[in-house]
Amino acid sequence: MLKPAGSTCNLACEYCYYLQKKELYNESRQQFLSDALLEKFTEEYIASQTSQEVLFTWHGGEPTLRNLQFYKKAIEYQNKYARGKMIDNCIQTNASLLTDEWCAFFKKNNWLVGVSIDGPEHVHDYYRHGIHGEPTFQKVISGIELLNKHRVQWNAMATINNYNANYPTEFYHFFKEIKCNYIQFTPVVERLSTDEGNMLSANNNEKPNELAPFSVKPQQWGDFLCALFDLWIKEDVGQVFIQLFDATLANWMGVTPGLCSIDVRCGHAGVMEFNGVIYSCDHYVFPEYKLGNIYEKSIVEMMYGQRQLDFGRAKQETLPEQCNSCEFLFACNGECPKNRFIETSNGDKRMNYLCEGYKKFFHHVSPYMDFMKKELMNQRAPSNVMNELERIKRENI
Repeated sequence: MLKPAGSTCNLACEYCYYLQKKELYNESRQQFLSDALLEKFTEEYIASQTSQEVLFTWHGGEPTLRNLQFYKKAIEYQNKYARGKMIDNCIQTNASLLTDEWCAFFKKNNWLVGVSIDGPEHVHDYYRHGIHGEPTFQKVISGIELLNKHRVQWNAMATINNYNANYPTEFYHFFKEIKCNYIQFTPVVERLSTDEGNMLSANNNEKPNELAPFSVKPQQWGDFLCALFDLWIKEDVGQVFIQLFDATLANWMGVTPGLCSIDVRCGHAGVMEFNGVIYSCDHYVFPEYKLGNIYEKSIVEMMYGQRQLDFGRAKQETLPEQCNSCEFLFACNGECPKNRFIETSNGDKRMNYLCEGYKKFFHHVSPYMDFMKKELMNQRAPSNVMNELERIKRENI
């Protein structure tokens, strides 16, 4: 992921884990990625890819704080160094700064836009504020309307916190109402350090129970997933695509899930900050996970070096005994290592905080996943599960 504006953002969402990253750098200047660094990264990043398809991911902070001229320059560099490879771009934005000009650019260059939105107005505005505490929902909706006006492909990225986890039905119907058929969401789990307002460094288990108040609770997470799945499985399989459900089915099939949090290994979500420093992962932007600087080492050297390979393998190799004996290990693979800080019965402090919720979800969806797996293995559509549910319903009337 590229951070063209560093951690700088025009919003101040209460649960944001990235705003504090500006404290890593004692610089008074704007934390903006320079054109020279952009060109260097583009050339090296494309050259490092073994596939003919190359994806650039623009992230933040808020990446649209950089003007359109910056991204037009990015397209120029991509064309200059493509050497026959197919280049795609996706950008994650809060959508509050989008204009007709922005959306015309996205459409012309076939960019996929991820919009950060947490659900209906009262849900979204609960934690997602402007820098003066003002609500942001209407600005985001205006941005979405512009994307639709210009027929830009977009999907939603929601965070599930201790508030919106209580409204799964309203959450789901909201996204259907705004005609969002591609939904991603991630649980908010953050721990507070002894420094007021700061987050703990990843894997710091010193105070495992000192959770930030907005963190979703394990039982909430499980209930939310089950309720959402029940709505989806009845009429929207093959029509509404929910990343976690698709990834769960992939794990049921024994194929790569496309979602790093439930994959066997991690280490493929590196981050380059505005100054060329590369970190192991977006959730591990801490000094101890700094791999180096692109001005001093190559991307290949950092992302395929021993430190990063060890980082990726550690997800599987450090699983507690309780996980290794779990019937659903294949489905979650211990989930994201950053959430592993609960103590097990034998004193191991590497149990995933959300384990209880995931177990409830996997138990709940098992028969449906088994059915969809069987359909896929017989080269039939997994959406047939809806017909099966309807048949069972008729037989029970």
